[in-house]
Amino acid sequence: MFSLLGLIDAKSWPRIARLNHNDDHMYGTGGRSAQPCRACNDFKQWAQTNVHNKTTEPTGDQHVGKECPLSRDQLGRNTWSLLHTMAAYYPKEPSPQQRTDMKQWIEIFGRFYPCDDCAKDFRSDIATDPPQTQSQQALSQWFCRIHNKVNQKLGKKLFDCKRVDERWLNGWSDGSCD
Repeated sequence: MFSLLGLIDAKSWPRIARLNHNDDHMYGTGGRSAQPCRACNDFKQWAQTNVHNKTTEPTGDQHVGKECPLSRDQLGRNTWSLLHTMAAYYPKEPSPQQRTDMKQWIEIFGRFYPCDDCAKDFRSDIATDPPQTQSQQALSQWFCRIHNKVNQKLGKKLFDCKRVDERWLNGWSDGSCD
């Protein structure tokens, strides 16, 4: 029996997989039928492969000594992946409620982020440069600016914000993500 964090079993997966991301549900992609959800499709493919191969989730005993809590760098990389991907799939024309919800989510996220120094910097950044939630493009650009502020503080290479959709939504133009 397949489970994802013990929440989805093999019987319920087909029902969940049928949910179409193009439906204009409250937190969907605003009916963008031309762009399939790469993140959703990759998960579906992974889940279906594991269901068909009848693999199971490892027990806690199998992970003893193998996986550790995330380091600050690992947490940061994973967090930025989540934030940029959320922005990439945010509606092109969000409703007023979606705009409010995203802004509140970002503010709450800044209060509960597990790295205290990072959380304080993030809250400071959103106080001086509030989240831009009026569109997918605005939110993606805003996260890119905030991420580049962090990269600059850490002495890392800055990302070309003109390429956010290529990196987080459509895949690189050279086809390497296909």
